[in-house]
Amino acid sequence: MPPASAVPPGPSRLWSRDFILASLTNLFLAMVFYLLVTAMALYAVDRFQASDAMSGLAVGAYVLGAVFARLLTGQAMDSLGRRRVLIGALIAFLLASTLYLLANTLALLITVRFVHGIAFGAAATVLAASVIGLIPRHRRSEGTGWFGTSTTAGSAFGPLLAFQLTDAFGFDSLFLACTVFSLFGLAAGLLVRLPAPPRPDSSGPRLRFSVRGMLSPQALPVSIVILLAGTAFSGVLAFLNGYAQQEGISPTVASSFFLIYGTVLVATRFVVGPIHDRFGDNAAVVPLLVSFMIALAVLAAWPVPAGIFAAAALTAIGFGALLTSLQAIAVTVVPPLQIGVATSTYFIMLDLGIGLGPVILGALLPVTGYSGMYLALACLMALTIGVYWLVHGRRPAARRRTRGS
Repeated sequence: MPPASAVPPGPSRLWSRDFILASLTNLFLAMVFYLLVTAMALYAVDRFQASDAMSGLAVGAYVLGAVFARLLTGQAMDSLGRRRVLIGALIAFLLASTLYLLANTLALLITVRFVHGIAFGAAATVLAASVIGLIPRHRRSEGTGWFGTSTTAGSAFGPLLAFQLTDAFGFDSLFLACTVFSLFGLAAGLLVRLPAPPRPDSSGPRLRFSVRGMLSPQALPVSIVILLAGTAFSGVLAFLNGYAQQEGISPTVASSFFLIYGTVLVATRFVVGPIHDRFGDNAAVVPLLVSFMIALAVLAAWPVPAGIFAAAALTAIGFGALLTSLQAIAVTVVPPLQIGVATSTYFIMLDLGIGLGPVILGALLPVTGYSGMYLALACLMALTIGVYWLVHGRRPAARRRTRGS
């Protein structure tokens, strides 16, 4: 733990120039991610006649690349500097976006996806770690929530734009749009001024990787909670459309799920963050976990448009708000010097849940069916409430009022 003099005082206001620029950079990253994840499996089948397994790999290679990057980025940005890593990652992100048009084999497409995921994972980790230093400590959960809204906007509008572009102009227009968004992201990233992390000494940057430095032991327990929740959310991302089709529900209903999700989640930012900051971790996290559990149960028991819309709102209140609340906890339980590694640990667990969840759940589907799968995921979330209580909720810090003061 560095001396107090090594830790600069925090900012006094939330909506600073750099906070807004960091959020815009993250928005453009999220738009590219959701534009591509929505259409990539269909593109692999349409362009290369890929099998279901290989089209899934074309989607998952991006997540694998992001996980690989997050393992190293926490140490790299603390050693090389956050700005260097961010700009390098954004340049690589832009270049990778242009390569989709040149990938003329399935193997090349998967390679591009993996490299693109590495660039995304590195840039997103730097932004998530750095934005903490741009938020007043007494508004940490609220500020983290508003920063996360940029990802929410990408998840709501990215899939809609992907469908519109591919239907009207074909897949090439999708890749051109991703290149434009990547260019905007680089421009915003060049303008943002990231707070430098405190250093234990003045010996200068040294790039040394260690296994312990890839994962934060203090942040790992709460990160396991987001691993379980991310696994449950992957069932919504990967299988909601198939579930709707099986039940004879219009595809527009399934796509509207994410519009409702995004709209409700933005509204929760005005409530959940301030509650978390004022009343402590448990006051926010436990109700959010319960809300997500109910959302999955509604999907299992009420497969009609009204049920899907209700589940969308409950998922936003639950999983969407949970993302930033748990992230705020993960970076609070570590010293300032370890925020980078704690952030990468948190998102590694999230990526693993969302990336590996469809593989596990897809294997269960022939046995459970869609309804049974969502019921099993509701049970998983009930178990997750107990896990949260064991790893964090029963501690005095989780019940403390006015976090980060």
